Amino acid sequence: MKIFLDSANLEEVRKLVDIGICDGVTTNPTLVAKQGEDFKSVVTQIARIVRGPVSAEVVATEFAGMMAEAKVLAALDPNVVIKLPLTPEGLKVCGALSAANIKTNVTLCFQASQALLAAKVGATYISPFVGRLDDVSADGMQVVRDIRSIYDRYGFKTQILAASIRHPAHVVEAALAGADVVTAPFATIMQLFKHPLTDKGLDAFLADWQASGQKSILG
Repeated sequence: MKIFLDSANLEEVRKLVDIGICDGVTTNPTLVAKQGEDFKSVVTQIARIVRGPVSAEVVATEFAGMMAEAKVLAALDPNVVIKLPLTPEGLKVCGALSAANIKTNVTLCFQASQALLAAKVGATYISPFVGRLDDVSADGMQVVRDIRSIYDRYGFKTQILAASIRHPAHVVEAALAGADVVTAPFATIMQLFKHPLTDKGLDAFLADWQASGQKSILG
């Protein structure tokens, strides 16, 4: 399963790329606005750092406007993926972009029926919002499992991108559910490293090394 960073913060992108666990980035207008920089500039800079898929979202809601914005965003970098809303107009744009070999990410998916429609128009990614479903007492991860079952049954190539990830357990559950990608905030991804026994074990190893009187492995 690929791990995408859900952020528009350049320093966060650099840190995960440096560790080697950032396969791509997802953004949205809200995340970019927090950076206080030009939208296109932020997307371009991210694409130059990660060298993997970078989802950039349109803000228009009708066909002509979304198509115009999509063309501008797609021209920024070959790795830019056009993020579209799961609406009739959004799926119409998705179909047109797919026919032109432009990658798409259909967002704001909350049920398997929507994911089926996105796959039929050739979406590259479908983004079910797990956390927001959990917030209203629905089972967000069950939606991921349902989408996986439908896509596998009919051979759809659309990749499931589990989004609205709130905690490390969501990441593990997404992997078990068969998601192709999970996108999560920087803090959540960093929590994947954490376990008290790891910290305790490392402290013990270092204490034993210091007690041994040895100065350095390098001699």
